[in-house]
Amino acid sequence: MMLIAVDLDGDGAHPAAWRHSGRRPGDVLTAAALREVVGAAEAAGFALATFADSPLPPSRGLEAAGRLEAGTRAAHVAPLTDRIGLAPTLHVSTTEPFHLATQLASLDYASNGRAGWVVGTASDPDDLATVGADSPTDPAEVVEVARRLWDSWEDDAVIKDVATGRYLDADRVHHVDYAGASFSVTGPLITPRPPQGQVVVLAPAELDIDFQADIVLVGRDFTRAVQAKEAGAPLVFAEIEVVLDAGAPGDERLAELDGASPWPDSGRLRHTGSVAALVDLLRSLPPAVDGVRLHPATLAVDLPILAREVAGLFPPPQKGATLRSTLGLPRPASRFARR
Repeated sequence: MMLIAVDLDGDGAHPAAWRHSGRRPGDVLTAAALREVVGAAEAAGFALATFADSPLPPSRGLEAAGRLEAGTRAAHVAPLTDRIGLAPTLHVSTTEPFHLATQLASLDYASNGRAGWVVGTASDPDDLATVGADSPTDPAEVVEVARRLWDSWEDDAVIKDVATGRYLDADRVHHVDYAGASFSVTGPLITPRPPQGQVVVLAPAELDIDFQADIVLVGRDFTRAVQAKEAGAPLVFAEIEVVLDAGAPGDERLAELDGASPWPDSGRLRHTGSVAALVDLLRSLPPAVDGVRLHPATLAVDLPILAREVAGLFPPPQKGATLRSTLGLPRPASRFARR
């Protein structure tokens, strides 16, 4: 089994990608551009699309200087797609946990059960200053309270009994009563339980919250994949940046891109070269790795090749009605449900 996700931020993962997008720089901020790349990814059969984000613009220099908020992008394409999972990056230090859980539950409804969440942890002082914070919030606390909030409505809490005028069964809506180091939440959520029960949580390995994640994202160190599985993570995805041979060898393309704006080392694997070599790499990943998240250097160049020549070789084992079912993850029962 090899599940493939793809990140669809901006014009691509490389900071100079906008120079090779084939369109005006500002067009990346349009709804049409977003619909185009997400539609291509869904048609190709990718299991999941992610959307990177940061509290501050991605660049203050000559690179791309703006992006739309990731949750908004995912919400826009949710009703326009019907198979691909949608996972925005939402940062725990710059979004109130209650509102974060509500936003993700709403995305799950808008997508009919295809929402995911890439846990972001902005910790730079400039990022924290956007919300007047002095220190980052513990991601483990936020994931825990989000999961409690998604469970705060039992599945059968909404009864819509016209005869009695009762919309919900109050005995099946619960307060979470969470008090942590940085915040407290009484609850319950203002949104009924998401269609998936729990939104799919993707956590970078460096957060060390493997036991709370549905998918742990690992870089070049594959010992972390084994550790994540031992900690209880159901799935592990390897992070791979991709610069393919396209019109010119991949290393020449990368040199040209780096000549405009160097691509910092992110700790991810980086494949530069042919599609065949990339396929060989995917097939040679350790058994503890269940899938990959690809980061195309330039969406206009690399995404069409990935869609045409790679995605079809690794279809999801099942294309379920929800993201959880596509990934082979069970739908969990609410922790408050009567047993």
